Amino acid sequence: MTDDHTGRYGRDLFEPGHPREAERIDAGAAAYDPVTTRRLRALGAGPGMRCLEVGAGTGTIARWLLEEAGVDEVVAVDRDTSALAGPAGPRLRVVTADLTDEALEPGSYDLVHARFVLMHLPQRRRIVSRLAGWLNPGGRLLLGDAVELPDPLDAGSAYRRTMDAMWEALHTTIGTDISAVPAYPHVLRAEGLTGVAAELYCPPLTAGSPLAGFWSQTWQRMRPELTATGRVDASTVEEALAYLASPGLAELGPGMLMAWGQRDPDGGRPPH
Repeated sequence: MTDDHTGRYGRDLFEPGHPREAERIDAGAAAYDPVTTRRLRALGAGPGMRCLEVGAGTGTIARWLLEEAGVDEVVAVDRDTSALAGPAGPRLRVVTADLTDEALEPGSYDLVHARFVLMHLPQRRRIVSRLAGWLNPGGRLLLGDAVELPDPLDAGSAYRRTMDAMWEALHTTIGTDISAVPAYPHVLRAEGLTGVAAELYCPPLTAGSPLAGFWSQTWQRMRPELTATGRVDASTVEEALAYLASPGLAELGPGMLMAWGQRDPDGGRPPH
C-alpha cells in the first residue's frame, strides 16, 4: 500500500458532513464500547491519568474516560473533529490532526487508545511505534482493529459476497488492510512493551442490533464501490441488506481484536 490512500477515508467514502455519519459511527460504538471500556478499566484507567484517544469519532470513549473512569485529562485527536463540537470542558482537549503527520507531537500519556484507526492508514507499523513513544513510563497502549472470521462453508450467500466486496472496496479505495491485525501482539512486543496480551470480541449480529445497523448504513453508503468490485450486483446488495434486517439473521460478523502492552515503569523508552 502506498501513501496515495492517506486521508481518503472521509473524503472518498464516509464524509464527516453526511447527515447520518455520526449516527453510523455511534451504531458501531454501541456495539464495541462495552468491551472497550471494560478493557480500559482493566488496564487501570482512572484518576491521575492523562489519556490520548486516537480517532476519537463522536467522543463516546473520551467521555467515558472522563465521566466514568474519572481520568484527569483526555486529548481527543481526529482528522475531523466536527462530531466533537460543543463545550469541551477543562479536562478534554480536542486536537484536529492527521495521525500520519510526522510533525504531530501531542505530548506524553499514561494511556493511549486507538480503535478502528490503524487498519485504514498507511505506514501503520511506523504509527504504532510513534504511539508507543508517546507513553509515559508505565503507560499503557491499547489497539483495537477489525478481524474477519468468515464461515468456510459459505462463499456464495448475499451476506458473505457483500461483506467480501466491502473489504475489497475498502482496500482498493482507501487502503484498508486488516490482514496484519492478528500480528498486533508481536508488534507491541517488538516495541519493547511488556505484559502484552490480546483478546478477540465478536458482538452479536442480530436483526435490530447496533451492529446490524452499522453494517446496513455502511453498505448503503458504499453501493457504487461494492458493485464496482465485480463481486456483487445491485440485487445482491439489496438481498444482503434485507437479510441484515430479517429475524433469520444468523452470522458471526467481523470482530475486534484488542492488543495491549505497557512501557517499562523504570523509564526505558521503546526501541525505534
